[in-house]
This record gives sequence, C-alpha cells and structure tokens, in this order.
Amino acid sequence: MLAVLAVIGMTLKQLPDFAFRSAGDYTAAMDALHDRYDALLGAGAVGVLERLGAFSMFRSPWFSLGLFVLVISIVVCTLNRTPRLWRGVRDVRVVQPEPYFDPRLPDRAAMRGVAAADVAGAFRRRGFRVREATTEDGATHVYGDRHQYTKMATLLTHAGLITFLLAAAVTSRLGDEQGLVVAEGESLTVQPIGTPGLLLVRNLAFDAPGFDTGKPTDFTTDLAVFQDGRQIARKTIRVNDPLSIGGYTFHQNGFGPAPHLVVRDAAGLPLWDAPIPLTDSAGGSPYGILAVPGRDFGLQLLLRRAADGRGVVLILPYEVIGTDADGSPIPRNFDPVALAKGESANLAGLDASVELTDFSDYTLLIAKRDPGQGLVWIAFLLLISGITITFYLPRRRIWARLTPAGDLGLVWRSDRYIDVEREFGRLLDDLVAARRPA
Repeated sequence: MLAVLAVIGMTLKQLPDFAFRSAGDYTAAMDALHDRYDALLGAGAVGVLERLGAFSMFRSPWFSLGLFVLVISIVVCTLNRTPRLWRGVRDVRVVQPEPYFDPRLPDRAAMRGVAAADVAGAFRRRGFRVREATTEDGATHVYGDRHQYTKMATLLTHAGLITFLLAAAVTSRLGDEQGLVVAEGESLTVQPIGTPGLLLVRNLAFDAPGFDTGKPTDFTTDLAVFQDGRQIARKTIRVNDPLSIGGYTFHQNGFGPAPHLVVRDAAGLPLWDAPIPLTDSAGGSPYGILAVPGRDFGLQLLLRRAADGRGVVLILPYEVIGTDADGSPIPRNFDPVALAKGESANLAGLDASVELTDFSDYTLLIAKRDPGQGLVWIAFLLLISGITITFYLPRRRIWARLTPAGDLGLVWRSDRYIDVEREFGRLLDDLVAARRPA
C-alpha cells in the first residue's frame, strides 16, 4: 500500500509546504495544479483527487496509516522473533550424540592423535570461546563458539527501520520546507505572523559574478536572521554552504532580477517603493506581477534588453473588473509603458505614475526545518551497525568429541556466507600440526 501511495505521490505534482500556511496560499497552489491537470484529467477528477489528498500524499491520512501499520508490523515481528533469537544464542549444547559426528555428513572431520588440551588450545587461538564436558562413557567434548550473540544484531536492524519510519512521520507532520524570495535589501518572515519566536531573514547583499554576461560563476547572499527584533545569525551563504539557526537551515537555491519601482498616486504619495522579484518567465524573459497595495489595479512587468544593451521594463497596467463563471478574475488592460533606469511615466486612466529607479536582484532561499533529522542519523547508525555485525561478524561453532581410544570427531557449523573450506581447513591444519605420536 505504501509503494502504491508513494508512486502516486511521485507521479502527481505535490502541493508545496508554503501552500499550507494560509487559505490564500493553498488556493493559489491549487489553481496552478488545476492549470496543469484540468486539460488532462478534467476539473472534476482533479477536485476528487484533491479531496482524497493525492496532491499532498505524504501528508495524507492514508500514507500515515500505511506508515503506522508498517511500524506495528515490524514491532510485532521483532517481539515475536526476539525470544527465539535469545534462546538460539543463549542455549548452548556442549555434548552432542555420537551419530552427530558421522564423517559422512557435510562439514565433518575425523582424526587421531590429538589431545583434548591441544583441541581446546587450537580453538582458542582461532578466537573461539571454549567449553568442555566429559560424559559417562569417558568421552571428552570440546565446544567452541565465536561471535555467539551476532544473531541479536538483527534487532538493531529492525530498530533502525522503525526509527526511519518514525523520522519520516515526524518530518511529514512537524517539518517545514518553503521557498523564500527576498529582494536585495529586503526582509521576509519565515513562519506565519504570530508564531512564537518568529524568524525574519534579510538579504543584506547579493552577488553573482558574471551575471551581467549571462554566465555567472557563483552566487552568494549575505544573509542575516533576526528573532524578536535582534540579529541571531549572519553568514554569506552559497550553494552547498547553508546557514543553520533556530531549527531552520537556509539554502541558496536561485536568483533573478528585481527592478526597483516607485508607484505614486495623483498627489505624488508613494503607493509602492521596493524591488519586485521577477520570478516567472514569459517568452524567455523575466516576468512578474505587482498588485498595488490599497488599489484595485496592478502591473504586469516584463524585463527585456534594448538594442544598446540597457535593461528595459515593459509595464502593462491592468484593473480587475469582475470574475467569470469559474471565479477567475476578469482584467481590463490599459496602455503599456516602457521604462529604462531613471525614467518615469504616467499610467493613463489610473491617476498614478510609475518610476524605475534601479535594477537589483532577488535571491531564492529554501528554508527547511526537519525535526526528524536527528532520528534519521540514529536510524542510519542502527541499520548500518546491525548489517555490519551480521555480515562481518557471523557466528561460527565447532564441536569436538574425543573418545578414550583417541578418536577425534569434529563438526563445523556457521552461517551460509562463511567460506567453510577455508576456515574449517585452517583449523584442521592446526590440529594436524598438534598431533602426537601414538
């Protein structure tokens, strides 16, 4: 069930984490998914998939139920196997019946002329823990056990799997990952307003050597993080060199142009005075939209390069005059204007003006909070430890029975991935070397 749900979650584009910050963010993200899938599946089918949680599969109750059932299954399996594992490694039978040493059976050997003390000494030199016993018929039994408790390492492997699943549940429920578009010199909150210990990031400076030529060699952001009005961290971040503070890790992910516009009303009072990140693309050129605060009109912006190499911002003012049947806004466009740096123009029909004061850049940050990260490392250590112990320290056992007449029978037992011929052969060579004249 988890595999099927995971395939669905990897096939369908999932809602980003920021979509769950507010109703407006969720609506905007779902509108983008409707644009993507309505033509293929139909608006009704997309609505059904939304209600089933297909676009937030890894947050859905179905996926959580699958993880829960899998965890319970592994726990029950572990509890069921543990007593048998413990009995298998704890209960040691030193004395075996005579037919057990029949040399016609696999992994057996027989020889004469070796004393019991020499047998025990050879076992110990090969790293075996030795136990001895004598039966009523006068036979001496020597038992060697190496890595007796290795089988219990499977419990570490099971614990690692369970911890991995718990980490996934913790991250999906309590984690947060979102993109932050911050223009140079601007600030942006990381969590929703009102969150205790609210973090705020400020893009102090952005640098992309070679950006003007279209071939940047690097891009960095001088990033400061504030909490409760005071700066708690500052670092120049770049790709693969993030800043971690306050439970969040801030990764440098991208960048782009952000022309600085000043929009004024008819009286000359500013309605907007800040850079506008052009995060979208139209016709291969950077594109963005500004909804002017406090007014019912906005500006569509397209950045182009003039013949003389200067940057020119094409501005198309629009006004929303209503909505159509599916709730989409109905715009009315006004006369466009084109501005170079330092130029201004009146927006006909809107009693407003716009000025392009400068060009700056925005940086795209990925802010990630992963409370399950520590559990992942613990799970990794448990899993690797269990596998390493199981495969590199397998259990080996050997029984020896020495009769009063001097006949020695040997039985080797080990896991299937042990080279029996090599290891048992070396031990037999040691015993042959220890033989004494009759």
